[in-house]
Amino acid sequence: MINHDVARLFNQIADLLEIKGEDPFRINSYRKAARGIDEWSEDLTSVAQRGELQKIPGVGKGAAERITQYIDQGHITIHRELLDEMPVGLLELLKVPALGPKKVALLYRKLDIHSTETLAKALDDGKIESLPGFGAKSVEKIRDGLKFLERSAGRNPLALAIETAEALADRIRQWPEVKKVELAGSARRAVETVGDLDFVCETDKGRKVVQRFTRISDKAQVLAAGSTKGAILIADPHGHPLQVDLRVIEAESFGAALLYFTGSKAHNVRLREWAIKKGFKLNEYGLFKGDRQVAGRTEADIYKKLGLPWMPPEVREDRGEIEAKSDFSDLVDLDDIRGDLHVHTDASDGRNSLEEMIEAARQRGYAYLGITDHSQSSAIANGLTPDRLERHVETIRAAAKKAKGITVLAGTECDILADGRLDYPDDVLAELDIVTASIHSAQGQDRDRITKRTIDAMENPHVDMIGHPSGRLLGKREAMNLDWEKIFETAARTQTALEVSASWHRLDLKDVHVRQAIEAGCVLVINTDAHAITNLDQMRWGVLTARRGWAKPENILNTRTIAKLRAWLGKRSS
Repeated sequence: MINHDVARLFNQIADLLEIKGEDPFRINSYRKAARGIDEWSEDLTSVAQRGELQKIPGVGKGAAERITQYIDQGHITIHRELLDEMPVGLLELLKVPALGPKKVALLYRKLDIHSTETLAKALDDGKIESLPGFGAKSVEKIRDGLKFLERSAGRNPLALAIETAEALADRIRQWPEVKKVELAGSARRAVETVGDLDFVCETDKGRKVVQRFTRISDKAQVLAAGSTKGAILIADPHGHPLQVDLRVIEAESFGAALLYFTGSKAHNVRLREWAIKKGFKLNEYGLFKGDRQVAGRTEADIYKKLGLPWMPPEVREDRGEIEAKSDFSDLVDLDDIRGDLHVHTDASDGRNSLEEMIEAARQRGYAYLGITDHSQSSAIANGLTPDRLERHVETIRAAAKKAKGITVLAGTECDILADGRLDYPDDVLAELDIVTASIHSAQGQDRDRITKRTIDAMENPHVDMIGHPSGRLLGKREAMNLDWEKIFETAARTQTALEVSASWHRLDLKDVHVRQAIEAGCVLVINTDAHAITNLDQMRWGVLTARRGWAKPENILNTRTIAKLRAWLGKRSS
């Protein structure tokens, strides 16, 4: 699908227009169109062929013309013109946390800062602090943002990498020389960000397959092409560069190669040490007793020969999985999820109506759905005042009576305000079925204050869940400086569920915190924070993250039946 490419270009157009100081209405029209395009589930090419581009939310006549131009010509004229007018490095500056288009424009106009390099020099020279709107605190945040950008450079969010990987794998499987191809590397282990993609391919015509692979896209840059390996550089759905490696292998070594190239490196080292203790030698070609291969066709054969159960790729991080000798067969799976308890509708900032969200959840086989639109302080998200919330709850209750085969819960995502108060009074919260409390503002507060805000929310008997607890955005924003030991202790004591946000740009709680929360006795809940019906499909990423933290169904609130969920909710509020 070209949707992600077009949405990315529309967002860049909006950013560049804002840097130029253009009309806000025009800027917002591009942003709205970008959002509608990115969340549209059908390929734009098919929509355009039917002449129905303007049915996409936010897409008017002008946006439709630009989409058509991209489909026909592979570019958008206004995007090229804007790039010609301004240094391309300005787009890189926009990736620095704490810098938006307005600040980038000011830095460019006043100090000719047009790249991360010129930004770093200006910081060192002390030139930025004197600009209006910039002070010592802002400068420190920009320094931290640059460091964060450096750390995350070259990493792609898991969901975007997997989307690219699955499309590539589907193409490779169609080649007649290919008997089998599997994704390996960090993507197979569901690591939250992926540096590159690795595939292991079974074939007895390695050179021919590698040649095909290096011609898989006319936009690909060939990095290597041999008889056993090919490497190319492509762009992921959001335009990020992504290296893809293909290893070709014969059948008797396929499992060994898949195990080796899946990693992690630390897991492989520990496994090789284990093999040596058992009198074997393990490498990417197989498990050997002396010079004789004793296993290698499948991963399961190798683990079994070593006296170990097969281990899911998500746990292969040398975090005690080998010593545990568990088969990890009881980790939570996507099929265990019975509902989503954190979704938004167009009553706040969602893209779809209440009825559309209910029907989408029902079609996915869910037993229940929690409607949790934003509270009043989230003005940018069209948050609901108490009066609007009351009317919205009435609407939800009416829709719930009509819904067939699914229970609909009326709730809110209630802001935890900067001073620690909740955005609604207790008497309003008491009328709801489910309450998620989240921090959306003042995330830079010191460790004690930000921790106390979360703890105070969990102490409130009306708060059932803490949404995206760390507040991080992958590759864009660091996690809040929380005292996790205190957070987990309070969550366990109050039995407030901690969310594993399945939203692809959050994955929050992250895997190591999932494991720590479980060990502390916390209840977890995997939600999508969906703002459109297509976002419901992101549940997959939350489940994978939970599996990396060794979560089982009994650790996850929304694997319970509706009766058990209601019992849990009733016990918390009593």
